[in-house]
Amino acid sequence: MSFLSLVARNVATKKVRSILTALAVAIGVMTVVTLGLVNHSIRTSALAIMQVGRADFTVAQKGVSDILSSSVQQADLDRLRQDPDVAQAIGVLLATKKYDAANPLFIEIGIRPDEMAGFGVNIIQGRAPAPTAQHEVLLGYEAARNLGKKVGETFHIDNVNYKIVGLYQTGQSLGDQGAMFPLIGMQAHQRQSGQLSLLFVQVRAGVNVQAAQARIDKDFPQLVTVRTAADFGRADRSLQFINAADKGSTILAVLIGAVIVMSTMTMTFIERTREFGVLSAIGWRRTRILGLVMSEAGLIGIVGAAAGVALSFAATSVVAQLPSLQGVLHLDYTGSTFGRAIYTAAGMVVLGALYPALRAAFLAPLEALRHE
Repeated sequence: MSFLSLVARNVATKKVRSILTALAVAIGVMTVVTLGLVNHSIRTSALAIMQVGRADFTVAQKGVSDILSSSVQQADLDRLRQDPDVAQAIGVLLATKKYDAANPLFIEIGIRPDEMAGFGVNIIQGRAPAPTAQHEVLLGYEAARNLGKKVGETFHIDNVNYKIVGLYQTGQSLGDQGAMFPLIGMQAHQRQSGQLSLLFVQVRAGVNVQAAQARIDKDFPQLVTVRTAADFGRADRSLQFINAADKGSTILAVLIGAVIVMSTMTMTFIERTREFGVLSAIGWRRTRILGLVMSEAGLIGIVGAAAGVALSFAATSVVAQLPSLQGVLHLDYTGSTFGRAIYTAAGMVVLGALYPALRAAFLAPLEALRHE
């Protein structure tokens, strides 16, 4: 019998115990992978908000609990425009409103119509709203398709009827699923006169973007520049909390799974003491016995990891269909998803099986053979 066949036979001999151990690993993997998928989705969606406009980086209020609650003064925008390295700075007001059950967080963008082209807006049908219009809206083409709306029809949101005067495209999926309103009208409706949410900045040709970011961060201590996902946590504290919860759940899942694996493998060691003694007596080296026990635990871990990923896919698919989360979670199953499953299961197995494997490897043959 080959070494691998022996490993498989030993695992199959204790079916119930192996299945329960694999289930424990699966639950831990499911928890870690699911939270990782949700965290990645939230991070991607949040960063997409910052990247709706055509800009080198975005400027937001520092340390807000939610990026949509960022508040930037018009005076900050005026001062930023005077910076010699800045070619263009556009201020927008952002809000999310519930349109219907399928669109619980419909994004609204307030922007001056004469700045739409610089923002990266391409009007594909109709026209831009008038600068001071109170009831005109430019609808993203994806939003129009999803909602079955056309130019000239009425768009009702937040208890207000708007006339759709045109459709636009930005090339950013999140932006194209929203609507644009004249900045003055949206500020009046939101009772936020003179307030902006984000500033979208383009630097002049030849200017180092990172150097410009660093200088603006220094000159505007109440604001923060954001260009990458790593920068985003400086602007939105909620992402920091999500990341901390993600890391904490991973550590907790690994530790709990390791304890369960250790308990199972220790019981297996006690039951197989004589077997290990015989293997040692017939010439098996300690490293081979160690490898046998670790391989058995590894096989259980592989089965548990596979089951955990399957359970995670099922769980996230159900969660993403909840009315309150439709349009919010955009699950992206990448190679890192399987990577999280593998290193989580590996952590459980290595930490949990190492102690009983060492005991089995260093067990004295005579002592083991006397064991009843």
